[in-house]
Amino acid sequence: MGKLNGTVFVRFIIAAAILASFVSARQAPNASRGDEPQISVAGRSYTQQQLFQRNVGTPEQQTSQFPPHKIIGNIYYVGTGSLASFLIVTPQGEILINSTYERTVPVIQKSVADLGFKFSDIKILLGSHAHGDHMEGDALVKRLTGAEVMAMAEDVPALENMKPGGKPHPIDRVLHDGDEVKLGGATLVAHLTPGHTRGCTTWTMKVRDGAKTYDVVIIGSLGVNPGVKLVNNTDVPGIVDEFIHAFQVSRSLPCDIPLGSHPGMFNLREKYAKLGHGAPNPYIDSAGYKTELDVDEAMFHAVLAQQRKDAAAGASSN
Repeated sequence: MGKLNGTVFVRFIIAAAILASFVSARQAPNASRGDEPQISVAGRSYTQQQLFQRNVGTPEQQTSQFPPHKIIGNIYYVGTGSLASFLIVTPQGEILINSTYERTVPVIQKSVADLGFKFSDIKILLGSHAHGDHMEGDALVKRLTGAEVMAMAEDVPALENMKPGGKPHPIDRVLHDGDEVKLGGATLVAHLTPGHTRGCTTWTMKVRDGAKTYDVVIIGSLGVNPGVKLVNNTDVPGIVDEFIHAFQVSRSLPCDIPLGSHPGMFNLREKYAKLGHGAPNPYIDSAGYKTELDVDEAMFHAVLAQQRKDAAAGASSN
């Protein structure tokens, strides 16, 4: 082999190795490692990464419109395939829960219009928790509607650092655990369910449909994202206690209709497919709420056990 050909061959081998490493790195988050926490609940098994992926979905699901529709009573779905947004319709204007990413605000805007409502009639903007995929679009929604933006006190510092395009994050009313938000006969109650973020908020309300009144719970999030430290977390030393408190609060809430910040939390696709077939409203699913809590709490304890095991192994090796 000549010198030039030999050089080309070596470069080819190096390039192939780099490419293989890159592909492996890209695939790793979805791969099941031997030491990755794994749970089985109600006949379904998840690793930590799989549960996270169930919620966040693909980039396309995050930005693509899911068919907007009435869930029950005055609650409508106006989110994307994997980022949930809800419109609460009242005689005095609307309440929007979750602006999602700024780039997906036009998707929500279109969904609201497709349902026959006016985006400009949104009077109040609420959120699930201070992550960009749920509240990054707050400033844009406020500019388009003039809505009053409300957020849980414990999430205010994180929201103030959320500045898409350099825009300051609007916060017109700071909420505390148990506060009520009222508009046009609708009352939502803010429940502090920390852990996922310091001010993660689970919303509850009662909705009337026909002759019945139902308890609605919109889960903020109870998931432990990959990379989050439960053990030796210097930023949030009490994060384990915060998660435990969140589970206790969540289990104390009466629930007929479970919803959440991601469609995967309440099986949106499956339930939407069953609408309008003469059967009972599939969103009425108290058992599904308990199952979701069981899944999230089981994963929390699995992750905590794994991190404690890893920390003990690290300490013994020093």
